[in-house]
Amino acid sequence: MENGVIQVPEAYSRILQDSDVLGFGQSCDRKTGFLLKGLAASKPGGSFLELGTGTGASASWIIDGMDEGSKLTTVDIDSTVQSIAKKNLGYDSRITFCCEDGAAFIRNLSESFDFIFADTWPGKFELLDKTLDQLNIGGFYVIHDVFPQQKLPEEFRIKATKLLKTLQDRPDLDITELDWSTGLILAVKTAV
Repeated sequence: MENGVIQVPEAYSRILQDSDVLGFGQSCDRKTGFLLKGLAASKPGGSFLELGTGTGASASWIIDGMDEGSKLTTVDIDSTVQSIAKKNLGYDSRITFCCEDGAAFIRNLSESFDFIFADTWPGKFELLDKTLDQLNIGGFYVIHDVFPQQKLPEEFRIKATKLLKTLQDRPDLDITELDWSTGLILAVKTAV
């Protein structure tokens, strides 16, 4: 924090510029980023997973909150958009990039995580149970673009409403609905 203003990760600004050049308009906004950074900071030595790297905007926030003992694995099927993340974040040895189908990645997953940010269909609308099985007790599961918004396609709005109900009905999660930014859900795993 400088002069009472929370600093934006340096890489975030470069990523947004590169995203504009590419025509990629789905980057994580600042409000979501501030939350991701704070949650990452609360898990020293943590193991983090991001499903949907995109151009790396959200990863820049997560990395900014991580301590030196933490690790982030980030997955995306699109090598073109992920190349921007690699260009701007690849210097950091705490991050591992996986360029593959998110559903295939989740199906083959055996390790567990302290924090999962699901920013794509796999892990959010597909393979939710398997994804949550890989979350440690006390771990965070974070999704955004959840609450029905007019800018989202109708199919997405219907799926988001069903997803919210599914998460609310799970006895192993404590859910916090944040009517903030693009509509966020913060779930904490409370049991196996």
